[in-house]
Amino acid sequence: MTRSQPLQDLIDQLEAEAAQDREPASTPDIGIIMGSDSDLDVMMGNGRPGAYDALTALGFAEQTDFDDPPDTRFSFETFVVSAHRTPELMEAYARTAEDRGLEVIIAGAGGKSADLPNMTASIAYPLPVVGVPVQEKSVDSVIGMPLGAPIIAVDAGKSYNAALSCVQLLARQHEELRRRLINHHTERQDDVAQTSRRLHEQGTPGFKDQR
Repeated sequence: MTRSQPLQDLIDQLEAEAAQDREPASTPDIGIIMGSDSDLDVMMGNGRPGAYDALTALGFAEQTDFDDPPDTRFSFETFVVSAHRTPELMEAYARTAEDRGLEVIIAGAGGKSADLPNMTASIAYPLPVVGVPVQEKSVDSVIGMPLGAPIIAVDAGKSYNAALSCVQLLARQHEELRRRLINHHTERQDDVAQTSRRLHEQGTPGFKDQR
């Protein structure tokens, strides 16, 4: 198959980065990939919080330059990788992920043929992959892996939970992330408690008017 030059350049960049011997602190810990930029609202967050929101809330920074990492210990990267339009890019991304320093991948895809999470999990194995069905109709495709070909999966559209799952995995080796997760959970508990108190004290009509 003929490859466009921009596609080949990106594949070459991933493979060149995999050949580097960079310190773990300078490489992304989590990779976020999606089948199309139309999936960005789900993966980033638009109305409902997404993976980007969860990771930045937990102190992760987005790394956009291999040679100029952000000034923070934990980071993530984001790419569009289509399983159907650019299978060579999907293969190169998954194959080089571990050598490029990634610890876990979040893969989101929509439609009935949401193959990106599954194929990425197969190629990147044993690196864990968390699949995000971007749409409800994508759920069966994402979770339909055969015995011996594992993938972690969340419910449709819940890339926020996918990001939390990734950080939970990393927290087994990084106490700082464990503390951040606990603090984040406590803050969400506080939000529920405060909302419950306002609803009770203001009454349902008053609370609804002030939402």
